[in-house]
Amino acid sequence: MYSLNVPVPPAVERLAADLHPQLVAFDRIRDHHTLVGKRFEADEDEYDYLRERLRDALSPTPAFEAQVTGVDAFETPTHGPGPVVYLAVDSPGLQDLHRRLVAAFGAVDDDLEGPAYVPHVTLARGGGDAAAADRLRAVDVAPVTWTVSELDLWSRVRREAAWTVSLPRP
Repeated sequence: MYSLNVPVPPAVERLAADLHPQLVAFDRIRDHHTLVGKRFEADEDEYDYLRERLRDALSPTPAFEAQVTGVDAFETPTHGPGPVVYLAVDSPGLQDLHRRLVAAFGAVDDDLEGPAYVPHVTLARGGGDAAAADRLRAVDVAPVTWTVSELDLWSRVRREAAWTVSLPRP
């Protein structure tokens, strides 16, 4: 399994670190933060083929803006324990890229991709209750805006970026 991820800037990492004390009610707190743009059901031996198809599908994709707009939660996530607390991300450019990639590759899971896709940076999941999620939703966070100028093809098996593609500035 692979995913095309948007690396988050240090300001988003700092925001997540600032929220850490309020995440202790949850079972799993993320220490590595990314923004998933699209998932791919491909085995490790299909990497070269996937990369070439992605190279074609991503050309041309210019750099685009993304903005963390607040904290939200999935009360009952599609997979795994809930709730899932996350940083909400607004990015028309990422939404457009996601739609194009779903059209080219199909949706891995209709409950996560396609029209159901919600750009977000997961902070924590499981063990917390609705009240803990509501307290986090009420936290006022300053928006963090950045230009997405590269994407990483993340290998779940290797637990690392297998390929990074630069996006040209418009």
